[in-house]
Amino acid sequence: MTFRSLALSNIRGNWRSYSAFFLSSVFSVMIFYIYTAFIYHPDVVNGHIMQAQKVRKGMEFCLYIIGIFSFLFVLYSNSAFLKTRKQEFGLFSLFGMTRSQLRRLTIYESTAVAVLSVGIGIGVGMLFSKLFFMALGLMLRVEEPIPFAAPLQAIALTAIGFVVLFLTIAIITSLRIGKSEIIDLLKAARKPKGELVFSKWLVGLAVVFLGGGYAMALVMDAGNFLVLALPILVTVVIGTYFLFTQLSVLFIRFLQRRLSVYYNRTNMIIVSQLGYKLRDNARILFMVSIMGAVILTASGTFYLMQVGYKAMISSYEPYSISITEKGLNTHEVMDLDKMKDVLKENGHPVVKEDKLVAVKFNKLVLANDEGLDKNISSFAEGIVISGESYNRRAEQLGKAKQNVKAGEVLLQTNWNDKVGSVKGTVNGEPTTLKVSSTLKEAVVNTSGSQFMIVMDDTAFNKLIASVPEQEQLAIYAFEVKDWEHSADAVSKVQQLVPEQFGDSVKMNRAEAYQSYMETVNLTLFIGLFISLLFFIASGSLIYFKLFTELQEDRQQINALKRIGMTREEIRRISVSQIALIFYLPCLVGTVHALIAMKALDTLMDSSVWVYSFVVIGIYVAMQSLYFLYSSVSYLKSVNRSGAAS
Repeated sequence: MTFRSLALSNIRGNWRSYSAFFLSSVFSVMIFYIYTAFIYHPDVVNGHIMQAQKVRKGMEFCLYIIGIFSFLFVLYSNSAFLKTRKQEFGLFSLFGMTRSQLRRLTIYESTAVAVLSVGIGIGVGMLFSKLFFMALGLMLRVEEPIPFAAPLQAIALTAIGFVVLFLTIAIITSLRIGKSEIIDLLKAARKPKGELVFSKWLVGLAVVFLGGGYAMALVMDAGNFLVLALPILVTVVIGTYFLFTQLSVLFIRFLQRRLSVYYNRTNMIIVSQLGYKLRDNARILFMVSIMGAVILTASGTFYLMQVGYKAMISSYEPYSISITEKGLNTHEVMDLDKMKDVLKENGHPVVKEDKLVAVKFNKLVLANDEGLDKNISSFAEGIVISGESYNRRAEQLGKAKQNVKAGEVLLQTNWNDKVGSVKGTVNGEPTTLKVSSTLKEAVVNTSGSQFMIVMDDTAFNKLIASVPEQEQLAIYAFEVKDWEHSADAVSKVQQLVPEQFGDSVKMNRAEAYQSYMETVNLTLFIGLFISLLFFIASGSLIYFKLFTELQEDRQQINALKRIGMTREEIRRISVSQIALIFYLPCLVGTVHALIAMKALDTLMDSSVWVYSFVVIGIYVAMQSLYFLYSSVSYLKSVNRSGAAS
């Protein structure tokens, strides 16, 4: 028997333990290849798909994340797997195998798994890359579907990169085996676990850090976000680590002191074994919890960005189309009937419309209560409307009506400081208006250098009487059906506007929203695969760690069988322990994410709970699938062992 055949025989014999590691590696290779295939796609490289350039950088960033994560995952998996085979390596050494031969054997095994993982991963990636390109083409709104391509650069980069990654880690881990003595290898599985101990101080730190982190998150707002964000992250991470390494041991000790619970049926065995499993797997559970919390929070953040942007852009541009004409009935800018016909033909008919009369406010200057002028652009201007016009629009838009006091005005502005008065000219006459309060939301589409002034009806009627009709402004506003998807229809309306009146029309809300949503959706789409990779890898780590302890668990279960415990009782013990190992980090990560979502709700003044529970449901469902598969596979291995013995 050669070393190569021995390595392949060892892989076949340990395939159940290798399977989770192998499948996760295949998935990592597949995602890496799909992203790389898009980056090096001929149409993307040659610039034939202009829209693709805005997602290429994001995918390149994702490749670094996948590479770093794959390195850490493979490093841990290889190290943990080799620890379970110390007794096997001890026997090989006892039969005369040298340390260099042991190293060569492990490198052969890792090379075989690496080549198989890379080959299958690239093959599966090629199969799914066309679906990926089709979905990406829809989001990028390309005219023609992105054709299938298998760039040689993508294949070479993926193959060489992952083979080097696997071999580098194989060499690192094999050096550890070569340094161990035979007696240490043979006795590795027989070393006593020791007593479960915890530190009261560290338990206290876990409670303080978690409680403090949660408390800071719940009181965080836009004003203290920059101050509290980093402390919250640090305290929750440290608290979670001590939760699994210290607080979990305290909880086990608490259960052991509750004699009515501890001595009930098989609870004594479940609790006793569970304490050691929690201690031995504390770092894995900690990493999976933090990983899950980060992914769930990131998903909720992107959703809030989507919802928040829609609300933000609607506050500045409350209507899809706004037309400002000089003179009350000139209609020089656009034929309104023709505009409505174009919108209707393109599936976005007008559902709301309004017209109000305004006066232009030139050379606008803001002053605070002390009379100091604000340093604003010299191009700033404003429009003055009546309180009746504002309240009519506000009611139409579902916003609060305002009571404008006589002799004072309301100012719509983004300035955070209090404004005392506004100065400027109306029809060439200097005018100063006292500002009673400011408004953040507009009822007229405004630009960054335009302000809206709301005046009481009596004063406005006097003001407008002093302005000739041809100098007054008629502001038309139109809302269309399904405005979020009306960018193409609105762009056709834009073509009806003569070039000299381009500044008189504001209708870029739909285009801006659509462009923003394309970016957000692409980010979510790209991040979806990274999230799936993390979820699968986290489940694989738990599964892998579970099977690295299989030999020791077999001995314990066989001992339980010899003292008369039934197969059903053993199944209940095993499933209970596996369930807690799988669902505990899921529960902790979910709690972290929900607290983060509550903080985001406060920051964004929105609600993400429904979406959060959808993402959490997907996470729990994936963990449940892993749990069911692991339970069935684990029990089969245990029963097979029992039958053999």
